Amino acid sequence: MSITVFVADDHAIVRDGLVAVLRAHSGFEVLGTAANGREAVSEVLRLAPRVVVLDISMPELNGIEAARQILAALPDTAIVILTMHSAAQYVFQALEAGVRGYLLKESASVEIIDAVRAVEQGRRFLSRKVAEIVADGIGEHQGVSVLDSLSKREREVLRLVVDGNSSARIGAVLHLSPKTVDSYRSRLMQKLQVKQLAGLVKFAVQHGLTTPD
Repeated sequence: MSITVFVADDHAIVRDGLVAVLRAHSGFEVLGTAANGREAVSEVLRLAPRVVVLDISMPELNGIEAARQILAALPDTAIVILTMHSAAQYVFQALEAGVRGYLLKESASVEIIDAVRAVEQGRRFLSRKVAEIVADGIGEHQGVSVLDSLSKREREVLRLVVDGNSSARIGAVLHLSPKTVDSYRSRLMQKLQVKQLAGLVKFAVQHGLTTPD
């Protein structure tokens, strides 16, 4: 079965290029495109694709806010941000909004296929340059001593959390109840002194607990 994809970017040449790359590979079906964030939300809710590729800088509604609105209505939709913005603040805002993939346009033609496949399968995909940005955002206090304080089970839960798995899915994999998984997640955030998912992702990337695609 083909992976259904929707592409939103305010530059026609980028939209057309992405569509051409996707259609050149078997197993992908592009359901539609949009030139602004508001149109993207409307069309995605109507078409319900498996994966949505969004630019950040779009008229009417930016890509991160569009992602929030889409995920509020269609939580199982996988979203990839494709942008020229490499600043850490954009990456972390996107992760906190629930985005599974973050690519830079400079590497789009090489990484977009792998990214769409990864997020559709429930995994996270950060382009290598973005992964380096995430890793560089780790504070000095999150050092090796903190990593050593994590139990084997806590590391397993952390890997699965940052890869985008739900508590129910993690529980099924590790033979734990979702409530127990939530307890592990809370304990991890307390130990690592973070309050958002983005903080867990930063720590995991920095310490090699998850492998960026």
